[in-house]
Amino acid sequence: MTRAFIALELSNDIKDQLASAQQTLSGCKARLTFVDPEIIHITVKFLGEVDDKKLQKVMDALTSISFSPFSITAGKVTVNNKKRPHTVWCTIDDAGEGERLFVHIEDALAPLGFARETRRFTAHATIARVKSMDPSLFSALGILDGNSYGSCRISGMKLKKSTLMLKGPVYEDLLEVKW
Repeated sequence: MTRAFIALELSNDIKDQLASAQQTLSGCKARLTFVDPEIIHITVKFLGEVDDKKLQKVMDALTSISFSPFSITAGKVTVNNKKRPHTVWCTIDDAGEGERLFVHIEDALAPLGFARETRRFTAHATIARVKSMDPSLFSALGILDGNSYGSCRISGMKLKKSTLMLKGPVYEDLLEVKW
């Protein structure tokens, strides 16, 4: 079994700028677990544990998706839920292209037995997980308000393997589909 997900890669410039935002957030009293800046990405669909025999079918399905490159802008650093935050993320403006791609992926993978998502796709890049909340998190987010984290062109997607380790996940590219 392989724990897998489909991701869009961000530019190194955006990752570097988000690392700077993480530095600001590290000054708050909330207990946060930061995502290693090198692996910050946009998850399009989490597949979970995939049988190795099914993995090739997933790869074939993803390869069959035709799409065009599109631009994204890394927007505001915020939380997923202001009342009970679990995740600190950066919003992604992609003019709806991420959601269009998500629909294509859902359509390609549903025949293989992957359940369709019940929630609407929201393009974002997770930069931290909230382990213990403190109001100072909102003060730190306020310092970041109005910052810009850059733009880049998305010209493909990746199927990634995720191995959970004590120091955080380790990702391995299983497939890259370029457009």
